[in-house]
Parts: sequence; structure tokens; C-alpha cells
Amino acid sequence: MKHGFIKVSAATPALRVADTEGNAAEIAALARCAAAEGCALCVFPELSLSGYTCGDLFNQQVLLDGAEAALAAVCRETSALDMLIVVGLPVRVDAALYNCAAVICHGKVLGLVPKQSIPNYVEFYEGRYFTSGIGAEVQVVSLIGQEPLFGTNLLFRCEQLPQFTLGVEICEDLWVANPPSGRLAEEGATVIANLSASDELIGKAAYRRELVKSQSGRLMCGYVYADAGFGESTQDLVFAGHNLIAENGSLLAESKRFENGLTSSEFDLDRLMHDRLRSNTFGTSFQSFVCVPFDLTLRETPLTRWIPRTPFVPEGRELLASRCEEILALQSTGLATRLRHARAETAVIGLSGGLDSTLALIVTVHAFDRLGLDRKGILAVTMPCFGTTARTKSNALRLAEEYGATIRTVEIGDAVRQHFADIGQPMEKQDVTFENAQARMRTLVLMDLANQCGGLVVGTGDLSELALGWATYNGDHMSMYGVNGSVPKTLVRYLTAYEAGRSGDALRSILRDILDTPVSPELLPPKDGEISQKTEELVGPYELHDFYLYYMLRFGCRPEKIYRLAKHAWGGVYDDETIKKWLVTFVRRFFTQQFKRSCLPDGPKVGTVSLSPRGDWRMPSDAVSALWLREAESL
Repeated sequence: MKHGFIKVSAATPALRVADTEGNAAEIAALARCAAAEGCALCVFPELSLSGYTCGDLFNQQVLLDGAEAALAAVCRETSALDMLIVVGLPVRVDAALYNCAAVICHGKVLGLVPKQSIPNYVEFYEGRYFTSGIGAEVQVVSLIGQEPLFGTNLLFRCEQLPQFTLGVEICEDLWVANPPSGRLAEEGATVIANLSASDELIGKAAYRRELVKSQSGRLMCGYVYADAGFGESTQDLVFAGHNLIAENGSLLAESKRFENGLTSSEFDLDRLMHDRLRSNTFGTSFQSFVCVPFDLTLRETPLTRWIPRTPFVPEGRELLASRCEEILALQSTGLATRLRHARAETAVIGLSGGLDSTLALIVTVHAFDRLGLDRKGILAVTMPCFGTTARTKSNALRLAEEYGATIRTVEIGDAVRQHFADIGQPMEKQDVTFENAQARMRTLVLMDLANQCGGLVVGTGDLSELALGWATYNGDHMSMYGVNGSVPKTLVRYLTAYEAGRSGDALRSILRDILDTPVSPELLPPKDGEISQKTEELVGPYELHDFYLYYMLRFGCRPEKIYRLAKHAWGGVYDDETIKKWLVTFVRRFFTQQFKRSCLPDGPKVGTVSLSPRGDWRMPSDAVSALWLREAESL
């Protein structure tokens, strides 16, 4: 439960219809298995103590008494387990019978939540037996020698981890137009348990999966869907035990259908709370909900859930291709709109032969094509200087030629030398002044060429460089429209590779060589004709920095949690000391370089993480990093 993680399980026991005693034993055994895995929550299917397909046996007093005795047995057998357990059974309240979920902790029934939506169509005829829980006021009932609360407006909150607040709905409740889970989430439920007995039909599994995923996303919650399986009557229906665990729109775990047992994963409750706080639409309905407290021991939750190494890059070839197409469309549409609005006759790009400027050119080509403009209106400017290698210069020239852009080469070496002479900078002193003077000279050239031709300077810097401040202030840091400003370096690479994959042989060859070129600003003289200044040797691997950036900005994770997630995702690739070293670097640079982000040019937002000072990231340039840095350094 440290860092907001809790392990949860959806459990499908092998039950027998109306065998309440045997079902209680199966449920207790599975609950013990879940507890041994470290679960904080284990959810069982609808009417799991009696069986869902009992039919008219639900009108038999013997079955109802047996279900209550089974509940008592489960409480007794699981009293030593440090876990929340949710089981289903029929419960009599006054003169009505309800299809209920019993929430149990340490042998005590905390509450009984009745099903609200009672299906009575096609193969379902629950209305024959059960009363809807809609409008059921919270009240105390007497059951198995205890006095639990009964009602639909119940929430269950962990005293030791308040982020763990459970709401319960039952099967059909999810499938209706206005599921109870919506109100539960508005009132603070971060986890929804659904006890289900959903029969299996052709195509239903896919719909069920999307339903659970979308509801978890809509509610920004963790959703545990426990489905009835083997042992239910197959007289007319077949149940597959299709268990699903989803978090905020993502499927974390799914059982194989037609198999019983546990399906487990971990919820990141801190992550859910961060999204809710950011959206500020939760906890505002102010209805009469009763919060029932329970106690669990705080303990470490081992992570088994998948943590992507490159969270900005989608998994799967088809999804990645679709995402690349969408991002390029966003970038090029934004640039096309700006060009048309500014009545710019030309787009001016400093083309280095590196990844970022290559992507900027690709985007500009797409923008010109959208506007129906001649690509000759794209002025690709190469500006060789002290660190330029033959490889990058050649790739820049060949790339511009293949795309049909206008090419111009401006040698800036003499101008930089004159500038050094003017300010008294020795050529042999290859310090930050030596490097930045070249970057600023290039920007001066681009801006003045844009003035000459009525053009607009297209920026090339990416999101990762902005996060680290790896840009020369008023040099490559500045442009008239920054098309890559919200695209991280890891994604820049995939976007360029996507363009290469759909290009002709000549262009593909150039793009692939650019992809194979080490990332470098090329501001120091080459050694033996090869790049001497490799960015990732100086500031660290971009794949790690993008990981840190994503979890810090997207979910507000503290350094300690980012470190844990990075070890889980990158273990075996980077050792712990390397992960810590570059995390400290990231934190330090992120804070000290904010002043560069406070005056960024406009640019299109393409993802959920952006550093635009106008909308997404508003931080004073004087903010102190001490709290974050102290935690990172102490890992």
C-alpha cells in the first residue's frame, strides 16, 4: 500500500448451485489465496454464496437460511485475513428479498449493498424474486448476529489509506444508462467492485471488456469486475468467469474465460487521486452517503502490473502507426493554421541533419501539402560551423532536396569568429560561450532570412529538451512557431521512423541514417570526422528522462515513487545507481531551467503532457527544488 498501490483480485470460485456450505468453503479458500498474494481487496461474483441460477429456490426459506449461515462461515474462516472481501447473497430485509453484496473485513460485515437494476428481460427474470434497491435508505439490519448497515448509499473507506474508498454495484447496475458507480465516484469512491453473473454469448466478452474499461476511465477509478463461472447451472445459460480489472480506462488484468480462480493486479490510488484533483469534478454531488470505516495494515505492495518503459509511445504496431499519423496531423494542422493566419509566404527551418529538425521539416512539408502550397516555399537553411560533421551536413542537404524544399547554406564560422573577437572570447576556450554563440548566431540568421522573405521561423526543439533546459536561451530555444514543443524525444524518433516507413527508397535511406546518428548539438569540433559531443553522455538517456517527465507531470509522482516505477520498468537495462543518478539530474535541471520555458513560442499540444507556460505548466522560474532534490538524493 506504499505509494498508493493496493493489490486487488477478482475471484471466481468453483461453486455448486444451492450448495451454500460448499460454496462458503470455496470462497474462503480463494480468499486465503488472495490474502497470501498480498491483496487488500478480493471481490466474488453475484450471489456467489447461493449460486445465481437457483431459480424458484430463492423463494425457499431453507436456501435463504443456508446463505446466511454461509456468510457467517465466510466471516469466521476469513477473520484473520487482513483484507476486504465482497461476496454475493440473497438477503431478507423486512418483507422484501434483495440481491446483495456483503462487504466483509476481519470477520465483520461492514455493510450490505442491494442491487438496484433488476433485469427482467429475455433470459433474465430476477424481478420474479428480488426487489430493487433503488431508494433504499441506509439502515441497520440484524444478520448472523451482527448489525451491518444496509443501503445503496454506502462507501467503505480505509482508515490507514483514505485514498482506498470502495463503492459497490452489482452486474446489471453497470449496463444501464445511469450506473450507480457514477454517484459513488462523485462521492469519493476510488475503487468500484462489481459482483456479476453475466452469461456468455457470442461477442458479449468484447462488449463487456470495453464497458468496464470505459467506466473506469469515465470515473477515473479502479474497477474490479468479478464474474460467475463454472458451477452455475447450464440448463439455459453458460457462464465463463470473465474477470476484468481496469484502471482509468486501461485494462490491467483479464482472466481466461471458462477458467475459475483469481485474477489480480495493482491499483495506483495516488495516480487516480491526482487525476481527480486535477479535473476538480469529483466530490461535488453532496448526496446523503454514509462512509463506513475499516482498518488494514499498511504494507509494501509488490508490483506485478505492467509499467511501460516508454510511456509516451503506445504499444503495438497498429496503434503506434495510428498515433504517429494523428500526431503528425495535429502538428501540421497547427502549423498550417498559423501560416495562413500570419499570411507567411515562406517557412524557414534550420536543418541540421539531426532528429528534431528532421521532424520539423516533415511537419512543415505536411502543412504545405495541406495548404496546397509549393514546397519550394520551405526554406531549409544549413548553417555549418565548428562542430558540423560531413554526415549531418550531407543528410540535411539530401533531405531537403528529396522533399523538394529550397536549400540555402550559410557558413557562420567567420561571423562567429568576428563575434568572439568583438567580445574577447579566445577560440581555444571551448566553454558554454563558445557553444551558445553558434546557436544564437544560427537563430539570428534564421530570423533575418524570415524577414527577408516574409516567412515564419519553424522551431525544432522538443519536449524533452525543454524539460531539461537543453536549449540555448534565445538560440534554438526561440522561434516563431515550435511544432515539436510537446513531442518528447522518444516519440520524435518513432515519428521519424514512421515517416521513413512510408517513404520512397531514397528518402527512407536518408531518414534511417538520421535515426542512426547520435543525438548531438554539434557545437564542439568533431574528432576524426565523427561527432564528439553526444547529448546523452552529458545529460543522460532520453528514454529515462522521458519516463521521469511523464510520471512527474502527468501524475504528480514524487521522486521516491518515480524511482520505484523506473526500477520496475527498467530493471535489467539500467542498474539502480544509474536510475538514481539521472533522476537527480532530471530534478535539478527541471527546476533550474524553468526560466527558459516561461517564454516559449506558440506550438501545438499533441499529448497529455506539455510545458506550455500558457496552459499546461505554470511554475515560477524561482521555484526551489530542495524538497524534490532532497528526496531524490536520499534514495
